[in-house]
Amino acid sequence: MPKINSQFSKTLITWYLHSKRNLPWRSVSNPYFIWLSEIILQQTRVAQGTPYYFKFISAFPNVKDLAEADEETVLKLWQGLGYYSRARNLHAAAKYIMTDLNGVFPTTFSEILKLKGVGDYTASAIASICFNEPTAVVDGNVYRVLSRYYGIATPINSTPGIKEFKLLAQKLIDASQPGTHNQAMMEFGAMHCLPKNPDCINCVFNATCVAYQKDKLGELPVKLKKTKVKHRYFNFLVVLSSERKTLLNQRKGKGIWQNLYEFPLVETKGQVGEAELVLNEDFKNLTNKWEMESISLYNEEAVVHKLSHQHLYTRFWIVILNSEIEQMQTISEIKEKAVPVLIGNFIDKFPPFNDF
Repeated sequence: MPKINSQFSKTLITWYLHSKRNLPWRSVSNPYFIWLSEIILQQTRVAQGTPYYFKFISAFPNVKDLAEADEETVLKLWQGLGYYSRARNLHAAAKYIMTDLNGVFPTTFSEILKLKGVGDYTASAIASICFNEPTAVVDGNVYRVLSRYYGIATPINSTPGIKEFKLLAQKLIDASQPGTHNQAMMEFGAMHCLPKNPDCINCVFNATCVAYQKDKLGELPVKLKKTKVKHRYFNFLVVLSSERKTLLNQRKGKGIWQNLYEFPLVETKGQVGEAELVLNEDFKNLTNKWEMESISLYNEEAVVHKLSHQHLYTRFWIVILNSEIEQMQTISEIKEKAVPVLIGNFIDKFPPFNDF
């Protein structure tokens, strides 16, 4: 453990009070609002997440309103943020608060940690900001700041690294104002100690920062190599009837897009042409009761949708039917469904869905 700089928190908070952004959740101490903002901002930039924050507090002003909403409404409101498990966990945790905690938001780190979808970082943020509990937050920004300032080369995504940085962050926190300290730490990493081209010349820590003094900014923090990215090939069948109806199915089971809606899907091992697609067994099983008039490829160049550990190469096939099939929906009906963002983008741009 490196020697602790007793002035670190004081310097950091002074910087924060002069330089912080005016973000909407910083003007409140309501744990529901703080929780909501933290869940939205997981894996989401502030500029993208802020409109969703306002949409959610408008639609669901309190935990009770969120708990009483149906999941499809929550997912539809979340559409475009990705990582939909965050929304499902948020909804489940709201129900837990109402049913198991009598509608009272938990007030301690250990109790907040029991909420579904809440980890050490989020629980620390809520406990410190709302209830003044001195529990240190550790996220990507904090890892970067501490690894550079103290010159720590332990990989941040290793078990020893996670323990080391949490312990260090905990020793640095100002117990008299933990919420301000935590927000200052996150803000400093997000706005000043950037991954690339940090403003070291004007940094309040440049005289004591190990990485700056030893020219190791590009080496820190250390991170173990990521899991190999999986490549998947999706063929969506966009069914159209003479009555301008189409078909969306709800995606079941675990995995990406759970409970969201999508066009009938045929996944193949690689990119395929029409002749190969119609001979595919999944395609045959899916369409064996359809009276197809024609099938044509809409986008020759696949839409590449990048997720954390997989890249989806997506092409849309337009299938014209001679007669309707069960469970077909009108265009207005499908636009109310919660769908993955790449499906939503297609629906918004596909002329037959928008020219009347």
